[in-house]
Amino acid sequence: MKILRTLTLSLVLLTGSVALKAAPVKTDEKSLTIKDVVNTYVRAMAHGLISDFESTVDQNAKFILLRGKNMLSYSKAEMLTSLLETQGYDQNCAVDTSVASNGEELVVAKIDMYYQDLTRTNYVTMVNTPGGWKITEVYSVFK
Repeated sequence: MKILRTLTLSLVLLTGSVALKAAPVKTDEKSLTIKDVVNTYVRAMAHGLISDFESTVDQNAKFILLRGKNMLSYSKAEMLTSLLETQGYDQNCAVDTSVASNGEELVVAKIDMYYQDLTRTNYVTMVNTPGGWKITEVYSVFK
């Protein structure tokens, strides 16, 4: 009788541990898609809507602006400060987005912002993280 109880208990524990191991890991964080990140970037840069911008950008992201021969570099914190100053300001520009390079772990999106006298082309590099896609680098070129 004792052997039967031990055997039954072992089977129950084995079955339970296998079922727990097969269960998917649940996370409270929303998994960001490439489309989510691109749309959030466009809303922030072109329309001054920055509510979700911080969550789409990696902590160590770099923002580099090339204006002629001058190169300006900003951190995530510096870019957020700049966006706070222009929050709610809708820029008068047309926007066109496309994917310049597409991979499983890294994507580069090309986002053109057409103003009356110039074009700002943004090359937005995104990396697939456990929480979804995040912006790691942005190169902006003004023509």
